[in-house]
Amino acid sequence: MANVKKNPGPAIDPPPPLRRWFARHRRDLPWRRRHDLYGIWVSEVMLQQTRVETVVPYYRKFLVRFPSLRRLAAAPLQDVLKAWEGLGYYARARNLWQAARRIAETGHGRIPATIEGFRELPGVGEYIAAAVLSIGRGLAVPVLDGNVLRVVCRWQGIDGDVRREATRRRVRAFLERTMPAAEAGEFNEAMMELGALVCLPKAPLCRQCPLQRGCFACRHGRVGSLPVKGRKRPVPEYRVALALIRRRGKIFIQRRPENGHLGGLWEFPGGKCRQGEAPGAAVVRECREELGAEVQALEELAVVRHAYSHFKVVLHVFICRKTGGSLRTGQPHAWVKVQDLDRYPFPAANHKFFPKLKDHLDRISV
Repeated sequence: MANVKKNPGPAIDPPPPLRRWFARHRRDLPWRRRHDLYGIWVSEVMLQQTRVETVVPYYRKFLVRFPSLRRLAAAPLQDVLKAWEGLGYYARARNLWQAARRIAETGHGRIPATIEGFRELPGVGEYIAAAVLSIGRGLAVPVLDGNVLRVVCRWQGIDGDVRREATRRRVRAFLERTMPAAEAGEFNEAMMELGALVCLPKAPLCRQCPLQRGCFACRHGRVGSLPVKGRKRPVPEYRVALALIRRRGKIFIQRRPENGHLGGLWEFPGGKCRQGEAPGAAVVRECREELGAEVQALEELAVVRHAYSHFKVVLHVFICRKTGGSLRTGQPHAWVKVQDLDRYPFPAANHKFFPKLKDHLDRISV
């Protein structure tokens, strides 16, 4: 028997109060002043897993530095990563740059205007494609981000785990019936804005919500228990030893491979401490294994804690000097003055100890 899709149900008219609320309360954000796909695309990439107030200054500076897709495609990756420095999740920047280059080389500079074509580009998933093309081209495709999932689950009483695809399908089917085809982009923006400003994860402002009258969670006292989220796995924490190898007032740095975590950024040699291994011993071992050089850890400059999306690190940062061997690395590398470190894109965790490094070199130079 042929597979028959279930009827998603009757179409639902989006409530007029939602439209009126959005018209009155929408934030004046820089990407909402643009109507080109490139400007919208950059904003949506930056907004993934990053708060709006953090993105705004980065967005403005990025669009000044790379005002068009062609300018982005023509730029060296190092310039793009430097402009992105501090925003985190650097794979977003690499994918955006790679996608721009592909479009410039094979697409005559035109961003694909279909979901299928757009999703073939590096870093473009379901969310990015739906957001950019609904807002920029009016395609009637619902956006499913954390804000929208929370609003719909409370509004419609959907109690499945929002991390499961079955729940997301239920939300998507509801939105497809609700979304006005002629105002798809504005509807998606209104739903995301409502989740960001009113239907908050904790202490939602229900009295200000335009959907309150028909909201399942409000009527049944379920605001605190919806949406349902399964337990997150414990976040592992790693101890990492870094070597700041000093030579005549300069520090040795090397560039990470472009693929992988923090790809393309610059770093200092080092790595994870083994179980039971002291950080000072780890930094000596890592330099021997990674660079083929013997180093002496002169002093521990700093201990820095930093959290990434799926793990945490405790960086033990040592001032070192080379005592034997030669520095061998298959990656681009350089000896740089501390005041020149700002020319290179580094992970945010490293910037936490840069002031102490400068103070150290100033002290020993006196």
